[in-house]
Amino acid sequence: MNGKQVLVVSATRAEARYVPRDWELLITGIGKVGAATAVAGALGKFEPGGLPLVVNIGTAGALHAHHGGLYVPGTVLNHDISADAIRALGHDVADRITLADGDESVLATGDAFIADAATRDVLAQRADLVDMEGFAVAYAAQAAGARCRLVKHVSDHADDSALDWPAMIDASARVLGRWLTDNI
Repeated sequence: MNGKQVLVVSATRAEARYVPRDWELLITGIGKVGAATAVAGALGKFEPGGLPLVVNIGTAGALHAHHGGLYVPGTVLNHDISADAIRALGHDVADRITLADGDESVLATGDAFIADAATRDVLAQRADLVDMEGFAVAYAAQAAGARCRLVKHVSDHADDSALDWPAMIDASARVLGRWLTDNI
């Protein structure tokens, strides 16, 4: 596989700084709505049967002190949707996606920027990492029939260290760019 058969998706240009220049890159903006909309729009431009592998790269907060480095989550959760309440009303809702070729880590995606230890600790009961786009990217890819991988590099520990996220992006972007060239 080469970069031409891959759609690299990132929330920000800073996180995608080291993506090889000849690869197709989609910048979605931060958050689930922008990510889902951008990915759906991009995949709608491909011919049927010619969908690329969607690879969402980006930073993530670690929900446990022992997590650090790079992860390819095998499960992604939509953590800030009231799934149980919606199901109680008689409607089904997708709040969990299993991804092929992922590791054992669980990524929780939500529109809330997690930067306090109390919120982190509650979320840590369900997941290992937290971001703001992964579930939306995986959901849009799945809806289009495209394969998807999430690749996340820990930039902080989802506490007050998250407020230093802008200073950590370049180090994460280097690791993510290297992963792409070594693994795709």
